Amino acid sequence: MRQFAVIGIGIFGANIATTLFEMGHDVLAMDLNEEKVQEITDKVTHAVQADSTSEDALLALGIKNFDVVIVSIGQDIQANILTTLILKEIGVKQVVAKARTELHGKVLYRIGADRVIFPERDMGIRVAHNLVAANIIDYIELSPDFSIVEIVVPDTIAGKTLAELDLRVRFGVNVIAVKNAEGHINLSPKAEDLIAHGDIMIVAGKNNNLRKLEIF
Repeated sequence: MRQFAVIGIGIFGANIATTLFEMGHDVLAMDLNEEKVQEITDKVTHAVQADSTSEDALLALGIKNFDVVIVSIGQDIQANILTTLILKEIGVKQVVAKARTELHGKVLYRIGADRVIFPERDMGIRVAHNLVAANIIDYIELSPDFSIVEIVVPDTIAGKTLAELDLRVRFGVNVIAVKNAEGHINLSPKAEDLIAHGDIMIVAGKNNNLRKLEIF
């Protein structure tokens, strides 16, 4: 069991906190808004009202002993940045911070954030790809040039082996896993493995190559 602290319990932060708790982890949820704290009290291990821009308040909560601290403050960018800075200065092992813009994200990395997430941007990317290609069920951008997609096997390729599809040569992408209709995941697909209708392929590659695959 790991210890997580979530600072800022709006919709995004609350979902992270409650999901981690449901997964069996120790979760501290923190917000300056007492009403939000009350709403989540029964859904996490601990919920406290505190000012995350106060170093004394964070130290009093033993925040540096947590494995991961998620800064999910959304509206107040100044508080988001200051909280991230204080957390790193007092020695928190891993700080994951939510950013609203690319510039905001650059600032967070510059002051020491271990990971920066862009929930609005990432969801927008996923929805756009799903609208363009209905067989794309998830799209994870790992970098500006490289992504991973989950694609439902279309009728045009069902019944063929990976060797016959030859996606690496034809599209420059790699099939890193295949999930069948029963939910079994093959993490080491072989060239002779048959791709069936309804399977889900997890494919990695450069974004421009993945876009070609989406219309395949």
